[in-house]
Amino acid sequence: MKQSTVRALFQAYNSLHIIIDELYEGFEKAVENEDYSDASLLEARADRLFSEAEAILAVILEYQNG
Repeated sequence: MKQSTVRALFQAYNSLHIIIDELYEGFEKAVENEDYSDASLLEARADRLFSEAEAILAVILEYQNG
């Protein structure tokens, strides 16, 4: 894998974590406001993006280790 690809994957991983943090913050605010349908939606999207970020990290680590 080219170094530019690894850099792009790291950038995507870091960008996703910024978005994930924002979604979880929105989730917490929605729970505080007892807006449970919005909270559920925000949490579900954050969880899904977290899984994708972890998959990207796994690809990076596999490349670096192998």
